[in-house]
Amino acid sequence: MEFVLIVLFALVVITVVRCIRIVQQAKAYVIEFLGAYKTTWNVGIHFKIPFVERVAKVVSLKEQVADFPPQPVITKDNVTMQIDTVIYFQITDPKLYTYGIEQPILAIENLSATTLRNIIGDLELDQCLTSRDIINSKMRSILDDATDPWGIKVNRVELKNILPPKEIQNAMEKQMKAERERREAILRAEGEKTAAILEAEGEKQSAILRADAKKQQQILEAEGQAEAILKVQTATAEGIRLINESCPSEAVLKLKALEAFSAAADGKATKIIIPSEIQSIAGLASGLIESVKSEEAKQ
Repeated sequence: MEFVLIVLFALVVITVVRCIRIVQQAKAYVIEFLGAYKTTWNVGIHFKIPFVERVAKVVSLKEQVADFPPQPVITKDNVTMQIDTVIYFQITDPKLYTYGIEQPILAIENLSATTLRNIIGDLELDQCLTSRDIINSKMRSILDDATDPWGIKVNRVELKNILPPKEIQNAMEKQMKAERERREAILRAEGEKTAAILEAEGEKQSAILRADAKKQQQILEAEGQAEAILKVQTATAEGIRLINESCPSEAVLKLKALEAFSAAADGKATKIIIPSEIQSIAGLASGLIESVKSEEAKQ
């Protein structure tokens, strides 16, 4: 009898211990009472009534990632390609998540596939390749609204891979190669144009500098000639002034005139006009010369 009591006590202790539950952080327990939903346990220690209450589901409240396999979709221009999506979602209501829908992850996968086909069907291939952000935003909005009755919030949707057919990929590679060659030709032409412009600018600047140098040379030569003429004229004026101040006699003036006439006669002029004063002086000089010659002949 004592053994039976000990066994019963042990069973009671084990049952009580098993009815004590500690809910961890970022988890929630959905509790049923006689098969009906009763409450949701959050973080902390809780006690479950034996035999009449049970933990229907343990729900993780962390953000989860669902990576779905590639789905075949057809674009507006009738190109079939494979697109796989990644969905980031979080359970916000454990009760709705438990009783709202059977197999919620499978439901999200099918819903994302149909939504993706509807969105891609309105876009052409080039738009699909360049409008990932728009597709992601539309899918997130549609999935978030559809999964709200299931206690699920879709935080983010990403297109992981977009795989067009092989022949389309080859055509796109050829197009990209042609575009790169076109850009290369444009850059080369722009470089040659820039080089020609710079060369012409250099020649222009060189010609301007040469012209400025020649101009400065001519200006300096003209200034030098003008300065030389000014000095000659100044010296001449100074000589005339000195002559005037010395009050030369008539004979000195005639002698100077004769010297000037002699200098003029040494030139290449074919006609020389002789003033009357110089003629008289010349006649006097020739008479003196003849008298000297006659004296020498007599001797």
